[in-house]
Amino acid sequence: MEATIALRLPRDAASVPLTRQMLDGTLRSLGVEPQVRDDIELMLTEACSNVIRHAAPSDDYTVSATVHDHLCIIKVIDTGNGFDKDPNKMAAPEPGSEHGRGMQIMHALADDIRFTNRRENGAVVCLEKRLRYAPGAAGQSLMAT
Repeated sequence: MEATIALRLPRDAASVPLTRQMLDGTLRSLGVEPQVRDDIELMLTEACSNVIRHAAPSDDYTVSATVHDHLCIIKVIDTGNGFDKDPNKMAAPEPGSEHGRGMQIMHALADDIRFTNRRENGAVVCLEKRLRYAPGAAGQSLMAT
């Protein structure tokens, strides 16, 4: 079985907690362990916050999350101008800096992360996280079919 949630959102800071809550509620109902859900919530927050900060003001964005067996795949897709720099080669922020840690956080928490730059047509951030389920959780039996 595969479960997918897809949301098209305005590029507004208020969309971030809504997206987090929807995905967390889904993962919780499947019985995903709290630590894994926390990691996913933080990765999602950083990816969405980057869209809010860096995409063009009128752009909306899409978040999709797919759970397949023991893997959660999240895609955050914006329609802006793409990345200015290669996200895999960005320098670490200066100590005490208020911004610039999002990429480091995503790299630290994701089991796999991919960036696709579609110059003039936006960017895609794809985050993957292996799931662990609580014993007897609904997700374990549903995803096994």
